[in-house]
Amino acid sequence: MQKMPAGARGAIMGRSQQETSIPMKRPSTFALLRASARPAAAIAALALCGAAGAQQYPDKPIHMVVPFAPGGGTDTVVRIIGPRLGAALGQPIVADYKPGAGTLIGTEFTAHAPPDGYTLLIGSASHALNPALHTKVNYSPTKDFQAISMAVSFPFILAVTNSLPVKNVKELIALAKKEPGTLGYGTAGLGSTPHLAGEVFKTMTGTDMIHVPFKGGGPSLTAAIGGQVPVLFGTAVETLPQVKGGKIRGLAVSSAKRSAAAPEMPTIAEAGVPGYDVTGWYVILAPAGTPKPIVDRLNTELVKILQMPEVKTQLLNTATEAWATTAAEAQDFVGRETVRWAQVIKKAGITPES
Repeated sequence: MQKMPAGARGAIMGRSQQETSIPMKRPSTFALLRASARPAAAIAALALCGAAGAQQYPDKPIHMVVPFAPGGGTDTVVRIIGPRLGAALGQPIVADYKPGAGTLIGTEFTAHAPPDGYTLLIGSASHALNPALHTKVNYSPTKDFQAISMAVSFPFILAVTNSLPVKNVKELIALAKKEPGTLGYGTAGLGSTPHLAGEVFKTMTGTDMIHVPFKGGGPSLTAAIGGQVPVLFGTAVETLPQVKGGKIRGLAVSSAKRSAAAPEMPTIAEAGVPGYDVTGWYVILAPAGTPKPIVDRLNTELVKILQMPEVKTQLLNTATEAWATTAAEAQDFVGRETVRWAQVIKKAGITPES
């Protein structure tokens, strides 16, 4: 910035002081009305500009940030939804992979992106969990994001090794109470949703099982099949094929209702833990401040896509179920999940990482 000469500064300051000392005439009623109309006119002009921008939207490719490495569940959902959303909008949806730090890298990138509808995020439960799991999180799950719509939901599977002498949830609870502190349950890692599903199970059943974290869902499933851990909380997409193949015994699904991918399997609530409900999910998000007309346009197209029979079938083949909502419903759900999991994490004594 160019530095203002001292003399000029003094002249401006002097003029300002002099002007404030001059008696001001009382403005006429017409002048007051004209002045008061200016803010309203400015607001109206901005609204018109926003509406015009929404009508032109989109006029370039839209980036969908995926905060995981390619090949996972989020990637699968983007590959099913993305091309159809691009076709509906007339612009391609570009998958932008930004994995790392438990989804923090991709999420924080999106939080600080321009709120113009050209940077979206596919968020998972980690989006709501991270503020309670890490001490340095540079985003708020709700204040820094505007939800467009939920995308899918999916259950976790409570399973046991074939050698464990239990055939249902009630028998597992009885064994855990008989031998407190001896049964280990494997999960995808510390602070993962399967881990928290196990903590909720322990709290609601009054059992004492040992958490055994692995570096991902695949390794935890392999360990359970091999008998290294007797109990497993795993994602449906990874665990169901092994259950159906007889490699591991599935006891129940974690969701409030039965999974369409495995309708024969009871819910944990049905099987002996009334009120139990832990569901995995993905949501489509935009940076906070994205104009409402753009949010509405994206929501309309996403809801249409998620209601397509072929999309529902494709998602069901990956053990997920399409979940179309309004933007407000999605925003409210993310807020409730953020509060809920913060309470679970605190009660479980999980120490936030730096």
